[in-house]
Amino acid sequence: MQRNVAIGIDTGGTYTDAVVVDVARHAIVAKAKALTTRGDLAIGVADALGAVLAASGDAAATARATTLVSLSTTLATNAIVEGHGSAIGVLLIGFDAAMADRTGIAKAIEGARILRAEGGHDHAGDEAAPLDEAAIIAFLRDTKDAVEAYAITSQYSVRNPIHEHRARALVREITGRPATVSSDLAQALDAPRRALTAALNARIVSRIVALIGAVRAGMARHGIEAPLMIVKGDGTLATAEQIAERPIETILSGPAASIIGAKFLSGLADFVVSDIGGTTTDIAELQGGWPRLDRTGALVGGHRTMVQAVDMRTFGLGGDSEVALDAAGRLELHARRIMPLSMLGARFPGVIAQMRAALADPEGQAYAGRFALRPLGQDNPATAHLSARERELLGLVGAAPTPLGKILRGPLARRTLDRLVALGLVALGGFTPSDAAHVLDLQSQWSREAAVLGALLFFRSTRMLDPSAGEAPAIGFAQEVFDAVVEKTGRVLIASLAGVPMAGSEPVVRAVVEGHGRLGGLVARLSPAWPVVAVGGPAPVFYPEVGRRLGCEVVLPADGDVANALGAAVAMIKARAVVEISSSGMGEYRVHAGGRPVSVSGGAAALELAEQRARAAALERARLFGLRDATVEVAIDRIDLPNVPGDFSLVAATVVAECFGAAM
Repeated sequence: MQRNVAIGIDTGGTYTDAVVVDVARHAIVAKAKALTTRGDLAIGVADALGAVLAASGDAAATARATTLVSLSTTLATNAIVEGHGSAIGVLLIGFDAAMADRTGIAKAIEGARILRAEGGHDHAGDEAAPLDEAAIIAFLRDTKDAVEAYAITSQYSVRNPIHEHRARALVREITGRPATVSSDLAQALDAPRRALTAALNARIVSRIVALIGAVRAGMARHGIEAPLMIVKGDGTLATAEQIAERPIETILSGPAASIIGAKFLSGLADFVVSDIGGTTTDIAELQGGWPRLDRTGALVGGHRTMVQAVDMRTFGLGGDSEVALDAAGRLELHARRIMPLSMLGARFPGVIAQMRAALADPEGQAYAGRFALRPLGQDNPATAHLSARERELLGLVGAAPTPLGKILRGPLARRTLDRLVALGLVALGGFTPSDAAHVLDLQSQWSREAAVLGALLFFRSTRMLDPSAGEAPAIGFAQEVFDAVVEKTGRVLIASLAGVPMAGSEPVVRAVVEGHGRLGGLVARLSPAWPVVAVGGPAPVFYPEVGRRLGCEVVLPADGDVANALGAAVAMIKARAVVEISSSGMGEYRVHAGGRPVSVSGGAAALELAEQRARAAALERARLFGLRDATVEVAIDRIDLPNVPGDFSLVAATVVAECFGAAM
């Protein structure tokens, strides 16, 4: 095998996917799936890597031929959304109390140690006050044993980062802990939001470092000697070393990879991509072959960061969404992901026996068809932070599924279980859309019997079940769940493309998504302006009917079930540098390119120097990324005084230099 293949890996909510791509032929050589082990993502990644090498036909030859391993991951997104991560210390330099409060760090990160220290610069990059090193040193000595990482933000550090750099040196010298400086992550002047971005980044450094280490260990076991790259939220690649310092840039990594994979598979330039996985449905638009970026910064877990990411709308709707009933007894789909009964039955045959017994019990059983278990791959979780009641209930949950009726004794136990689920210490199992698809013979990878039993138990809990009816009630109930998924999918597509909140009970929308298309004497139609490329494992199950109801073309590309992993393998590298120019009055300017600002006379000279610095910085970053002979594109966003002639009209400017290229 020629040395020209790339391996892409994606960690999703249910599966970790892997593909081997022949770079020269632009073709998939092999693909494989392994269950995502949420307790330890590295296990699922290693399993998927081993499986795809085996599927290639010659694992050793494929390993030798690999020139790139690329990973897309939900680790950063999930950690922020779920509130997980390391204990951190935060240095806010030049912040007053009101600015510190506007960061939102105290609310976003419970227990964060925060110091406000004198220092910082003004808008021109001049020192506003000397850095209070004594206060910083005392803070670091006081927190070094309780904190795993630090975040540092200084007022106007994007105009002069010297105080941030000095504080980082003190962190490394006194504590040896990793330190995130805000000016490395964002170039915007909004110091409170830069501070929050830096704090969230520091919180998840240890997790991404552990994942990178595990992937590299798996590569070494299989004899793969290749660079490891990771997909960022804007759809481009960065080296593992760079992501280890800036893991927050992987926010929306998985959805970004799905866009790239969908483009690769469909060959289209203008389309809507809808990626339905186990947990979410992610929707974005591509025009001219590129997705829009969210210039306001990615919004994750209610926190508005300064990370550039694809402009994508995410909805809690997937193959593993929890099927439930509302207060009126109507079927609804919860955003919470649970483990499908069909998967549990295939993995733990005892689940089938337990559901059979529950169905045969004439008295009925509380929580029949509902189970709790430890997340896959989780061993010996830390429990010191749990209450005695929480530890007691956790002790009742093992690696194999336990019926909820054996665990829950009253509403207090239910609340305790919900907290353990929120902390990621317990997973729930129950009926899902994936189970409905198994009942309807639209999916077959897991246990259909477990899915049928789960449907019958759910049906009996709400309606009269005739024992002589056989599977008919299960099939009818599964069809209701199928229709609910299709209807909700139609609603989220309409909401995304119209740019409005989630569509509710509007008569026209309801007529369309319910499939009859009639509103009195009118024919109702709402249809996407472009084809919908649907990817993700459940897409072939639900999207043909979605397309029929919306009257649109739905493209279901071959290998769409591994679009994210494919997108990781074929993503491009982008190296970017930003240099700002500010006016100091009377035709004098300052060029802010890192370090102390450089004073320049005349707008033309300032622009020339800024472009030189930006080009040089972008090319240096491209070299670190592994790009050779990269071309540079420069964009200048300038502010000028009106009706001022010659060289004196320039007020300020931002110069952006970018290099693009393939990773190999």
